[in-house]
Amino acid sequence: MQVKSGDYVVRKSYRKDIVFRVKQIFRDENGGLSAVLKGVAIRLIADAPLNDLVTLDPAETARILEKEQGEEIDLLMSRHKGDNQWRGGSRSFDYPGMVLHLDGDREYLNKCVEAYEKLGIPHAGLAVPEKDQPDAVPYYLEKYRPEILVVTGHDSLLKGATDHQNLDNYRSSFYFAEAVKKARQYQPDRDALVIFAGACQSCYEALLRSGANFASSPKRVFIHIFDPVLIIERVAYTSIKDVVTAEDAVEGTVTGSDGIGGIETRGCFRVGYPSVEGDSLRC
Repeated sequence: MQVKSGDYVVRKSYRKDIVFRVKQIFRDENGGLSAVLKGVAIRLIADAPLNDLVTLDPAETARILEKEQGEEIDLLMSRHKGDNQWRGGSRSFDYPGMVLHLDGDREYLNKCVEAYEKLGIPHAGLAVPEKDQPDAVPYYLEKYRPEILVVTGHDSLLKGATDHQNLDNYRSSFYFAEAVKKARQYQPDRDALVIFAGACQSCYEALLRSGANFASSPKRVFIHIFDPVLIIERVAYTSIKDVVTAEDAVEGTVTGSDGIGGIETRGCFRVGYPSVEGDSLRC
């Protein structure tokens, strides 16, 4: 079967480990045909020769997509409901932390926004290229006044790079770090503004040093598109009276401690009283 743009594929050379969607077909430097690939559940852009790709039929694609995305959302919703049985009486109302999410990839952003909506997390989601995020952060922080900030998109460690501390060896880590620094100039308190920063293979240490509460990627691995959401849900719905331990937050992600790390952080959830019918009372 001839591979074409829009097809869902896996790579034979990588044991068919990740499902991609073909974004573009091009002729490579050797004159052969290759494809630009975008991970469906993993924040990854890659390329591969067409002869390394196996096209998935529609039924198989639907099964894999349901498994890779549906299970995470179902698990998240189940955990979310189970963790929040302690709330007040019938006249109280929820006041979870609001998230401002800047993402370099609109498709991934839309999936995260859908998850925020299902979880009832107030949010503003904007597609902003990684290189533009440092300049965009101050403006949008002032506009939305969130309790939580996410800066993510695409990143990678350059092939053959051995110095993992040199930001020149990463596709986007420098931009993420600069965005975090700008956010910390706006709000230095790591509990007043909780920050998740990074994407696949990002320079974890630099992002934490810049002021992030949570970041990717300690082992320079790929992260799942919902890893930021899983961190945010834990922080947004933990009471301001309690601290989210880094271990609990990280172990609740898809990728785990290989892909996500952080520091203990105070929760952002408040219970209000009394409620007003038909009004969320969110400022």
